[in-house]
Amino acid sequence: VIKDADPHLHFVLLTGVSKFSKVSLFSGLNNLRDITLSPDYATLCGYTDDDIDTVFEPELSGLDRQEIKQWYNGYRWGGREVTSVYNPFDVLLLFQEQEFGPYWFESATPTFLVELLKERGIYTPALTAWHSRPTLLSRFDVDDISTDAMLFQTGYLTLKSIREEVPHRPLYQLGLPNQEVEISLNEALLPILGVSHAVFDELAIRLPRLLKVGDLAAIETHLKALYAGLPHDWYRNNPIARYEGHYASVFYSHFAALGVSVTVEDASHHGKVDMSVDFGGHIYLFEFKVVEQLP
Repeated sequence: VIKDADPHLHFVLLTGVSKFSKVSLFSGLNNLRDITLSPDYATLCGYTDDDIDTVFEPELSGLDRQEIKQWYNGYRWGGREVTSVYNPFDVLLLFQEQEFGPYWFESATPTFLVELLKERGIYTPALTAWHSRPTLLSRFDVDDISTDAMLFQTGYLTLKSIREEVPHRPLYQLGLPNQEVEISLNEALLPILGVSHAVFDELAIRLPRLLKVGDLAAIETHLKALYAGLPHDWYRNNPIARYEGHYASVFYSHFAALGVSVTVEDASHHGKVDMSVDFGGHIYLFEFKVVEQLP
């Protein structure tokens, strides 16, 4: 229908999961320009810092400006020097409710995404620094979708940086855009890592208090209890338990889901990750080591 109307159309904009425009479902369209990563359109679908500070200036009273940025900014598309943007849905509801919350994430439960990550044995610290090539992000086969393309196209990962080891062959670093997504996605992933919602609710009460007072002995006891609480039957019935890096995923995700400041210093697929936590006036440094099991 759109092609037949060509003489009457000068501009058509398709939004949503843009790569669907290149599969057979839309084979009636051609000569499309994908502007997802075009610097000229990097701020088309979000609010900039200038928008927040000028257009929405009357709404800022009583809200922590830096916290707004931390929670809802961070979406980035385009070249090396583009402006990051805020999720409009979150910002508008924040101003209306005057309370921080995962408004965008709660608007739809990502059941399919969580099941896909479970099936593929996602190493959750890699979410903070996922490397991909542009061709992978452009490849969108609904029957065989790559993990990075799915996370990028659905808004759970965004572009963090671009580098070129080989001229004109860019490598993209993807990462979680902001605190809302980091908290909510990791909390949603905890059950597939063996940490039930009931267990996490208890952790959310206990751990922040221990971090604030710097009680290292109690934190050690807490972490041992966390792993001891993983159900034995879960290991036999869940394939993700066999993936290297599962324990690091449990460690990272249960901290990240609390909303404390977590920095993964060396995210890799090898199951070894150094991590820091900044909370309550203390900085905690964690180094993971693999110890061979004794006979």
